[in-house]
Amino acid sequence: MRLGVLDVGSNTVHLLVVDAHQGGRPLPAFSHKAELRLGENLDAQNRLSEGCCRQLTDFVHESLRIAEDKGVHRMLAFATSAVRDAANGDELLARIEAETQVEIKVLPGADEARLTFLAARRWFGWSSGRLLMLDIGGGSLEIATGLDEEPADAVSLPLGAGRLTRDWLADDPPSSDEVRALRRHVRAEIANAVGILLRDGPPNHAVATSKTFRQLARVAGAAPSSDGHYVKRMLKHTDVTALAERLPQLTVAERRELPGVSQGRARQLAAGAILADAAMDLLSLPELEICPWALREGVILRQLDVLPE
Repeated sequence: MRLGVLDVGSNTVHLLVVDAHQGGRPLPAFSHKAELRLGENLDAQNRLSEGCCRQLTDFVHESLRIAEDKGVHRMLAFATSAVRDAANGDELLARIEAETQVEIKVLPGADEARLTFLAARRWFGWSSGRLLMLDIGGGSLEIATGLDEEPADAVSLPLGAGRLTRDWLADDPPSSDEVRALRRHVRAEIANAVGILLRDGPPNHAVATSKTFRQLARVAGAAPSSDGHYVKRMLKHTDVTALAERLPQLTVAERRELPGVSQGRARQLAAGAILADAAMDLLSLPELEICPWALREGVILRQLDVLPE
């Protein structure tokens, strides 16, 4: 079956066309995306601007045309924290559905964590034992842990790299006071969840998904994405601590020159490093293995699980 997955994220809106069937891995066939940065375009009333709404609607129309051209059988559409948190998020999605007939479902944060955990579990398999997964998005941080495909515990915290940059790091480069305040904030938030996440003991295998972790690993010396999914990529806590110190001292332009850092993500990478350092420290994780599958693959896998045989 050819599926179209429309992911309305805080940074990027992404249509992924995949060939998928029960018992097999989803095979990407086509990708189309745009950096709408919805999470950075909330006004003082926490509403998405009219311009953002129009851009998103136009992207959905364009995605429908692409899906038809690519022979997509079924479209799965979901939105994460930017739309979930926006005061006019439901209104926006209702307008899009009325205009395009595409229903975009808002994923609760805990479901986002569960589906991303499912993707990581399927990628690494049962031999990982107790798995712990971290995912840094634009608007939220997801953490989940457990022995099975359904995590025993899953939390979503409003600590996305884009959100933290917008709310805490105004200067370029950020001041030492801004960095210290952000560091205190993220550590206090994560500390509240540590007891829940580690109550069954430490993980046997700790993994990370998301572009933020992939870029941190690349800056720290991991293989480039061009080497493919099957190259093992590790991210050591000592390297993350060093990046959490170094990246806030660089301007956005200087961060863009680092290996593997995309133009659009350079501004929020410093906050991402500070957040990753805090999570690894408080969860006592000496290293993370980078997982190439994340939320989109989790959505696809869950859909395949419920299809009639």
